[in-house]
Amino acid sequence: MAYMLTGCSTADLSQQQFDERNIGVAFFHFEVDGKEYLDDMGKSLPSEELFHMMDAGANTHTSQISVGEYTEFWEQYLKEGMDILHVTLSSGISGTYQSAMIAKGMLESEYPDRKIYVVDSLAASSGYGLLLDALADKRDEGMDLESLYAWAEANKSKVQHWFFSTDLTYYIRGGRISKTSGLIGQALGICPLLNVDFEGKLIPREKIRTKKKTIKRTVEVMESRVQDGLDYSGKCYISHSLCYEDAKDLATRIEEKFPKLDGKVEIYPIGATIGSHTGPGTIALFFWGDERID
Repeated sequence: MAYMLTGCSTADLSQQQFDERNIGVAFFHFEVDGKEYLDDMGKSLPSEELFHMMDAGANTHTSQISVGEYTEFWEQYLKEGMDILHVTLSSGISGTYQSAMIAKGMLESEYPDRKIYVVDSLAASSGYGLLLDALADKRDEGMDLESLYAWAEANKSKVQHWFFSTDLTYYIRGGRISKTSGLIGQALGICPLLNVDFEGKLIPREKIRTKKKTIKRTVEVMESRVQDGLDYSGKCYISHSLCYEDAKDLATRIEEKFPKLDGKVEIYPIGATIGSHTGPGTIALFFWGDERID
């Protein structure tokens, strides 16, 4: 290979997926009650255990990949004579893109014959993973580095992210939903439907009562925004935080509605970094669709 495709653990794929697709992965960090862990797809602390700890009142904190960690991570490939295409977590929810750009500038001075491209995914969780998976497909088809970078920039906003939560505690705590709206929503059984907008930020879109209706509405939203409508033949990912049965329910409905899907809907646990902000009870759906313009 002339170049290496890399990403971060916040893409919420499995380690097996990263390995099989030959995607290098850099790890975020998180803390639980002051103890630091590596966000390494559950090896240091399984996601289920993390969410149970959060349910019991544990305090969590996350930290992005530092400039020094980026340089150390990329140098292993640069020393082998490889160029790099790196995709970061959305700049709309993290400063990791800026850290990556600083590291890129430092390493390009040290390795002037090598090329480093950094893409702000404007995506999160397994939506970010869906973008990485598509880039790996294009790479394996023989696309060169510059063309792959251009394709990523042209298509990254077509990854649709739609998600909801049955527990608004951490959305209120993180300021994504106002305290007043959140408390009223909890009392009325409202599951707000959110998405990631064109700037890669999390935006509340609809207020729906009951989980069952929200799952149904999520499928309807997919139908209205997915590429090729009911003939959609791309991949579909779902991530969840301690609510696999609900995620499976959503996946089953999607497989029935879109019979031409590229394989079964793939379900992943939300990783520690994203999960530290969503808490348990979140379900997120990702697919290729209309370009995000708002």
